[in-house]
Amino acid sequence: MKYKIFAGICLLFICIFAGTSLYYKEERARMYGQLADDPVFVREHSRVLGNPDARVTIVEFMDPACETCAAFSPFIKKIMAANPDKIKLVIRYAPFHHGADIFVKMLEAAGNQDKYWETLAAMFRSQSAWASHADPRPERIWEFLPAVGLDINQLKTDMNDPEFARRIKQDMADADTLKVRKTPGFFVNGRPLEPFGRQPLLHLIQEELEKNY
Repeated sequence: MKYKIFAGICLLFICIFAGTSLYYKEERARMYGQLADDPVFVREHSRVLGNPDARVTIVEFMDPACETCAAFSPFIKKIMAANPDKIKLVIRYAPFHHGADIFVKMLEAAGNQDKYWETLAAMFRSQSAWASHADPRPERIWEFLPAVGLDINQLKTDMNDPEFARRIKQDMADADTLKVRKTPGFFVNGRPLEPFGRQPLLHLIQEELEKNY
């Protein structure tokens, strides 16, 4: 009898916990859904890849020095390629790694030369050489940027533009508002990725594709 009572109490607590977790997730989804059109997700300066009129928007808060960001990049591009013109990717900055704001400024300066996406791809490809947690050597990044076709002297001048620091500050403020605590932080049409992972992200994107197309 005591065992049955104990088991019943445990089952009750499990049900309460599951119900509370579900309610919390639904409330977060509802809250972010209401914010989907809010500029907190997409700012005027945000970089956009893909069809501007796509009905599915992936917002990614990323850090160029983040290994997971680099790992997810080809995965997202593969999904976009499989759904041409239906998905757009919006890049926001959350340079949580020490000194990573420098790499963001490099990216933005590369955008002045119309080499933004090529530079980001080169950063991710070479990341293990300059951003290794075991032996970080950020100065080595300069070795890999000439291959993109950048004017390096111009890049070094442009990256000091105070506008880039303002953009980082705005993105970090928006990340804080959206409770992004680590990178990459994903939102699909305003819905946060929970739980984190490739399959959950694919599932979330597929849900939004089915809703909107």
